[in-house]
Amino acid sequence: MTDRRLIVPPEAAGQRLDHFLASELAPVSRSRVQLLLEQGDVLLNSSHPKPSLKLRGGEEIVVTGDPHPAPLKAIPEDIPLDVVYEDADLAVINKPAGMMVHAGSGATDDARSRGTLVNALLHRFHALSSTGGDLRPGIVHRLDKETSGLIVVAKNDAAHQALARLFSGRKMRKTYVALVHGAVERKSGTINSPISRDPIRRTRMTTRATENARSAVSHYEVIRHLSTPYGKFTLLRVRIETGRTHQIRVHMASAGHPVVGDKLYGAAGQLAEQSTSRKPAAEKLRLGRNFLHAAQLEFAHPISGKPLQLEAPLPPELEAFLARLEHNTRT
Repeated sequence: MTDRRLIVPPEAAGQRLDHFLASELAPVSRSRVQLLLEQGDVLLNSSHPKPSLKLRGGEEIVVTGDPHPAPLKAIPEDIPLDVVYEDADLAVINKPAGMMVHAGSGATDDARSRGTLVNALLHRFHALSSTGGDLRPGIVHRLDKETSGLIVVAKNDAAHQALARLFSGRKMRKTYVALVHGAVERKSGTINSPISRDPIRRTRMTTRATENARSAVSHYEVIRHLSTPYGKFTLLRVRIETGRTHQIRVHMASAGHPVVGDKLYGAAGQLAEQSTSRKPAAEKLRLGRNFLHAAQLEFAHPISGKPLQLEAPLPPELEAFLARLEHNTRT
């Protein structure tokens, strides 16, 4: 890379050095400018300045590092995996809650795709399909970070493309177990509400009508109702036809029954005992994740056509939370 030289104009006098560089090197982010300064890749009048230095005008700045970081690429990490099924073409993993499937494109340099499912997959299987690119090798579909359960990954491009056709053709049967707030009245039902990105809160999805909404269909059936000192809840089995971002979470919240633990869509961070006396309720329950688990996958093997039916039981933390609620269920 050729060093980049800048002369600070008089009108920039009084500006902080890091702010000035962020504007001059745009569209480079301010965090990237900070990193260049920390690494000693910026010289001001031949010395290494602090980011907060106030400019006077006329200084010579030399940027010796690359303002644009190299593209992120996932690297192998020795992270244990619960492999439910594996053959030469694909694997099905029981992902724990708290693990991201892959790093986002906005990941920072010092967090280059660490601790994700992809890192663990690369260490375990070495070779995965390249269809998803360097950040998402083998990834055909995703699960939210705080959702546990079954996810299928492709080991080669032929399997990846065939699996993608199964998903797009709605031939991948995906069933989840969810605990939601409130008593769901109907024993079974279907929520058919298009989903799009919330135009105000960009981390959320919404069922409100927007121009970019995409069809989303969720079928649910009640497993059982719970009436507890912490309120009423319903344990559901949910099968989704489509795979939109946050689909079950946003669908159930739109019906007035947010998934337990899902603070993004209106659920409480902890459950307080509902006291009937004047004494304040002392005991509280906190789950620390969403009560949503991808429990079953049913599909025809993309290469052999062999029918596959795979299951993953509720993880221990969900079993324990449910047992705690059921122990206190009112009859």
